[in-house]
Amino acid sequence: MAESVASAAVENVTNQAMTYASPYLRYFFCYGEIVQDFTNQRNALILRKLRMDTRVDEAKKQNEVIYEDVEVWLRRAEQELEETQNLQDEIDRVKCFKWCTKCGWRYCLSKKLAEKTPIISKLLETSNFAQVGYRRPLQGIEFITSTDFMDSESSKSALNQIMEAMKVVNMIGLHGMPGVGKTTLAKEVGKHAREQRLFDKVVMFTMSQNPDINKIQHKVAAMFDLKFQTDMEDTKAEELWVRLKAEKDILIIVDDLWEEFKLESIGIPFGDDHKGCKILLTTRQQQVCSKMKCQKEIQLGILSKDEAWVLFRDQAGLEGDCSTLNDVAKEVARECKGLPLAIVTVAKALKGESLDGWKAANQRFKDSRHLDNEEVLGSVLKPLKLSYDYLKKGNSRMTGNDIQMCFLLCSLFPEDAEIDLELLIMCGIGVGLFSNASSIEDKRNEIGVALKKLQKSGLLLESDYARGIRMHDVVRDFAHWLTLTGENKFMVKDKLEEWPDMVESFECYTAIALWDCSGTIIKFPDKVEFSKLKTLFLQGEWKGVRFGWGVRRVVLSTFFEEMKSLQVLYLGRVYFSLKGLHFLPNLKTLWCTDCKLKNFSSSLTNMRNLEILALVRTEIDEISEELRKLSTLKYLRLSDVLGLAEYNIPLKLVSRLTSLQELHVTGKNNIDLLELNSLSCLTALSLKLSTNQFSQDDFVFPKLQRYNIAVDDYICFLGELTIRELTIKNFSSSLSAFNNLFCNVEILNLRKVSGMKNIVPSIGKKVLNELTSLELDSCDDMEFLIDITKDQGSTIPFSNLVKLNIKSMVSLKELCYGLSASHRANVSLTRLKVVIIESCPKLKTIFSPCLAQSMSCIEEVYIESCHGLEQVIGFAQEEEITKNDYPLCCWSKLRILTILSCKSLKYICANTWTQGLQSLESLHISDCPQFMQIFKMEQNESGQNIVLTKFKSQNHCWPKLKTLRIMECPIFSCFIVQAQLLEELELSNVGIIRSTDVPILNEYCVVVGNHEEVLQVQDGCSFSRIKKLYLRNLFEVQIIWKDIAQVVTLENLTTLKLSGCKKLRYIFSPTMARNLSHLVDLFIEGCEEIERLILAKDKISSSSNDGLQPITNIIVTNMKNHYPLLWPKLKLLYVRNCFSLEHLIDEVGNMDEIDVSNMKSHFPWPKLETVDIRKCKNLKYLCSSTLAEGLLDLKSIKIEDCPRLVQVFNIEKKKDGFGLENHCWPKLKTLRIVNCQILKYVFINTLSQGFPSLKSVYLKSCPQLKVFNPTEERGVIGDHILLNVPRLRNLSVSNCPQFSCFIVKAQFMKVLVLNNVGNSCQLLNVDLPLLNEDCVVVGNRGEVFQAQGECSFSSIQKLYLRNLFEVRIIWKDFAQVVTLKNLTTLKLSGCKKLRYIFSPTTARSLSYLVDLFIEGCEEMEQLILPKDQVSSSSSSSNGDTGLQPINFPNLTKISVTKCKSLKSLFPFGSVPVLPKLKILIVKRNSKLEQVFELEDEMEVEDEDEEEIEQLILAKDQVSSSSSNDDTSLQPISFPNLTKIIVTKCESLKSLFPFGFVPVLPKLESLIVKRNFKLEQVFDLEDEMEVETEEEMKFDKLGKLSLEELPSLIHFTPKGYHFVMSTLEELNVSDCPKLTTGFSIDSREFVHCKTKTLQLLKEDVIEESVTVSNAIFNEDISWRRWGFNLSQLPHIT
Repeated sequence: MAESVASAAVENVTNQAMTYASPYLRYFFCYGEIVQDFTNQRNALILRKLRMDTRVDEAKKQNEVIYEDVEVWLRRAEQELEETQNLQDEIDRVKCFKWCTKCGWRYCLSKKLAEKTPIISKLLETSNFAQVGYRRPLQGIEFITSTDFMDSESSKSALNQIMEAMKVVNMIGLHGMPGVGKTTLAKEVGKHAREQRLFDKVVMFTMSQNPDINKIQHKVAAMFDLKFQTDMEDTKAEELWVRLKAEKDILIIVDDLWEEFKLESIGIPFGDDHKGCKILLTTRQQQVCSKMKCQKEIQLGILSKDEAWVLFRDQAGLEGDCSTLNDVAKEVARECKGLPLAIVTVAKALKGESLDGWKAANQRFKDSRHLDNEEVLGSVLKPLKLSYDYLKKGNSRMTGNDIQMCFLLCSLFPEDAEIDLELLIMCGIGVGLFSNASSIEDKRNEIGVALKKLQKSGLLLESDYARGIRMHDVVRDFAHWLTLTGENKFMVKDKLEEWPDMVESFECYTAIALWDCSGTIIKFPDKVEFSKLKTLFLQGEWKGVRFGWGVRRVVLSTFFEEMKSLQVLYLGRVYFSLKGLHFLPNLKTLWCTDCKLKNFSSSLTNMRNLEILALVRTEIDEISEELRKLSTLKYLRLSDVLGLAEYNIPLKLVSRLTSLQELHVTGKNNIDLLELNSLSCLTALSLKLSTNQFSQDDFVFPKLQRYNIAVDDYICFLGELTIRELTIKNFSSSLSAFNNLFCNVEILNLRKVSGMKNIVPSIGKKVLNELTSLELDSCDDMEFLIDITKDQGSTIPFSNLVKLNIKSMVSLKELCYGLSASHRANVSLTRLKVVIIESCPKLKTIFSPCLAQSMSCIEEVYIESCHGLEQVIGFAQEEEITKNDYPLCCWSKLRILTILSCKSLKYICANTWTQGLQSLESLHISDCPQFMQIFKMEQNESGQNIVLTKFKSQNHCWPKLKTLRIMECPIFSCFIVQAQLLEELELSNVGIIRSTDVPILNEYCVVVGNHEEVLQVQDGCSFSRIKKLYLRNLFEVQIIWKDIAQVVTLENLTTLKLSGCKKLRYIFSPTMARNLSHLVDLFIEGCEEIERLILAKDKISSSSNDGLQPITNIIVTNMKNHYPLLWPKLKLLYVRNCFSLEHLIDEVGNMDEIDVSNMKSHFPWPKLETVDIRKCKNLKYLCSSTLAEGLLDLKSIKIEDCPRLVQVFNIEKKKDGFGLENHCWPKLKTLRIVNCQILKYVFINTLSQGFPSLKSVYLKSCPQLKVFNPTEERGVIGDHILLNVPRLRNLSVSNCPQFSCFIVKAQFMKVLVLNNVGNSCQLLNVDLPLLNEDCVVVGNRGEVFQAQGECSFSSIQKLYLRNLFEVRIIWKDFAQVVTLKNLTTLKLSGCKKLRYIFSPTTARSLSYLVDLFIEGCEEMEQLILPKDQVSSSSSSSNGDTGLQPINFPNLTKISVTKCKSLKSLFPFGSVPVLPKLKILIVKRNSKLEQVFELEDEMEVEDEDEEEIEQLILAKDQVSSSSSNDDTSLQPISFPNLTKIIVTKCESLKSLFPFGFVPVLPKLESLIVKRNFKLEQVFDLEDEMEVETEEEMKFDKLGKLSLEELPSLIHFTPKGYHFVMSTLEELNVSDCPKLTTGFSIDSREFVHCKTKTLQLLKEDVIEESVTVSNAIFNEDISWRRWGFNLSQLPHIT
């Protein structure tokens, strides 16, 4: 028993020991078991994972989403299998090496396996997934695939509007014409909403014309993973309703909705049922949006021309813009007229076509044959056909047909035409539209409704003017396509240049429109057979148009003979006889515009069925009584009828037109107004009348439905469907004739109507109830509009008034007199929206408080030049208002308030209104010197104003204010504006306030006033919307924002203009400047103390320290590879009169920290176009040249009066020490630098190749300027800079003595000015390089220009060379034949070494020379060389012999002064031809001997005889082998010479050495002074025998002056007698040898004649009467008018 107990104890101990030690002992003793268990479990996991992978793959193939726990299990299984693979490998190694088993190694492996096995087992246990995935919810294929969205202006605008509207409204309607891209845009909206996660679900479905509700429901259900439990439509709708309400935010896009539809029937909850559900619907018809009660309606327009081409090019696969194929493709694209569907369809159809294919397609479009090709436009025609067919829906068959016919009629008008509504309506009536309507008025209304429906259906477009409508060209083509078949067959030719060769087929047409029929059509028929034709439009071409008409097409009367069915005939610019129209028994409508009608009066007899007759700008012979035979005439219009100064209408004619319903006579006429009362059917009247036609006191206009009547004023026939307008001017009689019109008048204009103190009750009591617009102008007797104190009846006047315009009413005191609380029910302006008051000096207040209370709809108020006005709204009865418990006045809809030039205005209204202007968008007050505050101050009990130091009552909350302008209001005080939407702020010359008066502000508040800080903003977004900021003449302003550390954001600022802010120190902080991403224009002027535009460091205010602490320095120094200031849209930089400004952007402080080569993508002003800097005395440079490299859009640089400017762009170097790389300014057009005293360089040398667009260079008064900075890199040609400026037109360099020589390649230069430029002495002895064609070396050297190409200067028009002291010749080698064919002006001044100007060959090319000015060219011996100089490379035979005459056909002015070496002007041996010479000035040319130097002898060969006849020789010494013996002198004529001045030409002996007196018919002034050797003005032959005296008249000569001419012998040549009939001033002094005498006859004609040589020698006492009475050798100072020192003797 003891053994058993011991054994049991041992066993128990052993078991317990194994229990505690088994995990470790088991690793030794159970190795095999552990390995087997691990292996089994791992293999099971491998199999289980393979099965799971298979299930997952199958689920994915079914588009299921794998559950997350399945994904986790697979990842863990994969991880465990990878981790246990090493253990398995060790087990396999043990099996291979059984002899090598170590206990320690087995122990470790066994332990690892034992630990992994339960983990694998756990994975196996958790792998029993019933399903591995679930069905993926559908996203909508529309939002996954590309939408082909065209990023056009129209689509972008619509997209933005939709996205904004979805934030605030539930239903949005998008409408537009078929094919405009509504569906594409809707898809883009859905895509945006989905990508931006704006909604939980986005669903889109198409309704179409016949919607399949079942299909739509299933699509929506699929998107929400809903499976219907039944097939019943109502039940499915309920299931959808419940399912959709479970979603928080949903966007439903309903595409292509044709009519009103209840979305609830599908199962879509929205509005109050589901506020998170937004609906976007698209439709062709705008009225569908209205019927669906869309809270926002958006119209989608067509593409612009450029956008259309981009889309077309992309869809057609075209590349580039220059190929011939693209040119044809652009024409095809234009035919699509911006309609996206048409563009895409046509482009894809023609993609890959050859050039011939494109040309053929283009021609088909022009011929309108493209409609035959279904492949090209089939997809466009189909949706249009649906819209067309839909017109019948909801209408009777007859009405539907009439609407469709109305649509087809619109297609008869020309392409892109503005269709005149009145013409269209009359044509519609003529063809019988809406025949169930009896009167024209009813038919007009029916057609108007039809046009509105067509417009809302997208088949017609709105016009820019009220009386028109338009049809898109693609829709028009569709209409023409419709008429190819069926009973209505149309033919339309937009421009008819030849008659169609298809006369035999014309019978089938029911409507033909032939526009712009050429007057040169040869085969225009005399007669055509159109048996079925009902409508004909025929118009002549628009050629030679003046005053609205052109050359009229002549049409014979027989042309219309075979048009028996014709009902409507429109004729434009046609000349024809009405006799042909008697063949048209069915003609109902005849409309003539710009025509001439022959036999009008006598040809009306047979048109007995004519109902509508309109003559617009048409010429007729007269208006006769024959018109009365048109017994069926219902509509007569006579507008601007030509040929009649006054419409002389026979007496009783109008009264006999008993069927007349509408009469429109817009010209001066003699109609007896009493006859109007005989027209019982009259409903519409347009009439221009004179006051004389109101002689009958008992006449009263009949009641009318439509009228436009003007008394003593012009009338404009608008043709609107409903208009009732009455204009009365210069009227002093009673207005009782208009009583019936006052009852329903809509627009009333009274101008200079006297005798009325008021409108109501003077006009009547129960009147003006329908008045919408009232204009009063210069009615001097009127004191009030309404006088309440007088009985006005029970009717409330002006209750429908919308617009009130009052001008120049000198007696007007109030609008409503006597209005009080007891009468306020009698006056109501509840619909008044616009008020305009101008020049009413007696108005002190405009609106009384009672009247203002009734103006609940007022939107716009404009007041100007009312100098007595003190308040806009007067509160004289304020106490009474308070006692009667009036509500505070509130103009809640007022948008615009503008007050200008009201000298006495102090306030707008009282403080009680400060919270009432919640809709105010624009406030503009200007030139009101007494204006103090927006709202009147509070008053104490004594009636004194309380100064509002804390602004308690001047804090204005205007949440919609966008524009605020306060200008020229010098005592206007500061006020607070809470306007978070402010976009434009302008302050100019407003009152000064002190900073101590400014309170602490709340969010979005701005303190506006003229003090140290213009604006205080409390919130960072206060100015986030502002776009334009103008500050002018705010003399106290030092900074604009008080605390920049608040970071006022200006991301939308586009324009900043600062002017006259003399104390302003800076504009932006660096942080703020970095936000100016939209800044376009920066304008700064007269800010004298401004030191920099951008503060060097940000400043921050601290609560613990009142001082300002610097924050991170944003200068480039601290940012190695990033420049902080990026103004990507800045285009204009204008700075003027900023005397303290040193530079625009702070320069880099430590260049070592910056790699300028890495800044190319961070240029601050990439779009800058214009830099204009003037009068900035301390400016040193604009910015660094590194930043300048990025100015790729720069077009203009203008810098003036900057005396300290060192460089335009401060030049840096890269880190390696080398200069910057070449860069180009491809768009720079203008460079202008003036008066910069120390400026040396404008650009670095490497810029010399970077000006492909440069057109104008102007450099002046820059004494240190060298233009280009010398760098290590040299120019292109040798040591000289080559400026490749192919478009340079103007080059002007003046007073730049250091200006270096450079080479210009500018073949199109038109103006060149060089004045006092550098003397390039270093170039004188250095050979310049051989130039390419069209290159010119510019500089002050021996030769100004070297021109290599023949046409180098062919474009130059003006050439000015001044003070070029080294210049000897202008062109180096004239054998190169420099052509100057376009030169008009040549001015040379101070070129002291210049020897001549032109060669004869060059001079002969000066056919356009107008002005020749030469001054101070001291070494110039001749203007034009006698012979051409030929270079050695040229043949010697090419030398010009100088015999050919020089012709200056356009030269009008010659001025030659201070040319000391000049001997003659034109040393040709012949006189140049100067037919237009007006002014000849020759002064101070000391060696000038002759103006025209002639050869003494000339030998001429036979072949030159033809030219010799054109020369005039001084002596008849021409030897010729010809037998021509005619050697007579031919007179020279200067037919346009008006002025001759010759002074200080010390060697000049004669002025005109022609051997005769030239013809000077227009000479007005001849002044000859101080020419000491001048012997005669007109040099004749020395030995000329005087046989008969020749008289020469100077009928234009007004002034003759001969002074200090000691050698002058005679003025008038011997044998001549000058008669000066218009001479007004004669001066002769210091001419001791003068033998010419002056006298005056009885007609006060001045005569001058020279003593003959015989009389002088013989000293004969008896002389002719004329000579004996003349003055000789005496000084003469004679005036025809006024005081005379001398008297001329009279001829007896």
